[in-house]
Amino acid sequence: MGAMNITPRRTVLVSGASIAGPALAYWLRRYGFAVTLVEKAAALRGGGYPIDIRGTAVEVVRRMGVLPRLRDAHVGIRRISFLDEQGDPIAAIRPEAISGGVEGHDLEIPRGELAEILYGAIRDDVEILFNDSIATLHDHDGGVDVTFRGGARRTFDLVIGADGIHSHTRSLAFGPEEGYHRYLDHCFAGFTMPNHLGLAHEGLSWNVPGRTAVLYAPRDDDRVHAFLSFLRPDPPFTAFRDPAAQRELVAGVFSGYGWEVPRMVAAMRDSDDLFFDVVSQIHMPRWSTGRVALVGDAAYAPSFFSGQGSSLALVGAYVLAGELAAHAHHDDAFEGYERTLRSFVELNQALADEGSAGVSPRTAEDLARRNKALREPSAVLSSAGRDVHSALALPGYDGHDAS
Repeated sequence: MGAMNITPRRTVLVSGASIAGPALAYWLRRYGFAVTLVEKAAALRGGGYPIDIRGTAVEVVRRMGVLPRLRDAHVGIRRISFLDEQGDPIAAIRPEAISGGVEGHDLEIPRGELAEILYGAIRDDVEILFNDSIATLHDHDGGVDVTFRGGARRTFDLVIGADGIHSHTRSLAFGPEEGYHRYLDHCFAGFTMPNHLGLAHEGLSWNVPGRTAVLYAPRDDDRVHAFLSFLRPDPPFTAFRDPAAQRELVAGVFSGYGWEVPRMVAAMRDSDDLFFDVVSQIHMPRWSTGRVALVGDAAYAPSFFSGQGSSLALVGAYVLAGELAAHAHHDDAFEGYERTLRSFVELNQALADEGSAGVSPRTAEDLARRNKALREPSAVLSSAGRDVHSALALPGYDGHDAS
């Protein structure tokens, strides 16, 4: 790309310090912007289950200089075993056969470790405000006036929402989530529990029609990640703000089943790290309005059925920052961001339908079809993923060669 046309020290407020936010802050700071990162949590959020970095996103983290650290943190799951209702094995396959990933290239990193590595790349160069959030936005010709929850008032040239699928920034700038939310007919509960089975570098996936129970052991540890997901035609809105209602809902759905399910339900009831949500995507006609834009799940969450949330966040942050660096006017930058990224996002969001069929079959017929495919030699559940993960030729910004 040609010479940069950067207005010195343009100020940008980025909301959200998970994956997209720190990645965006890194690139913006590198291009000479003055960046403030605000995070509603009191500190960086650790823990969380492993997440994937695939395809084009691997090149993004290489350009950030953090690829060696991420390779050191890679968990290296060796197999996923699928079980029937009684807990008897159906088949064991390599995880790449499910994700469409590339062994030896793509990465799987515990979410908290990825966040810590990204945070480490910016903490000395970016203003970071923990335990605060955006309360109000007023977008005008001269900038965006922001009132923070803590009471401070400041004006920024741009505001970027990187605050997740239930983005508060999006609701302030674009309106209620309902207009952009595509529910994928599933809910899930994630938590950790004791590793009773002694699992290491492997996962177990138990299925009956419309219900899935997963134990996932990325390392040799005394605790495992547990997931209970289930088909539900309507989102359980009344449970979103009530942890007790969430626990009762999940326990009721999984009542009466065998294998490890009763022990998982008991652990879920006692868990202090339960995360409950619907499986859904965000679809928006535009990712910007005025001086406010969105990146990552806030703009185009693909759902965990796609396995591409973190990768889209990293690629989106890179492209958005690069376009802002390459254009003096934010309208041109936001247009370039959408033009470069939208088709890549849509391809990756479409993976969710295939992922749902492989991971969480809805009917007895779907489950029988999935199990038959698993028993075939060289079973592959995600045939499209590998090409889609790398479908974007990453633009070259700031002297980088295009990939």
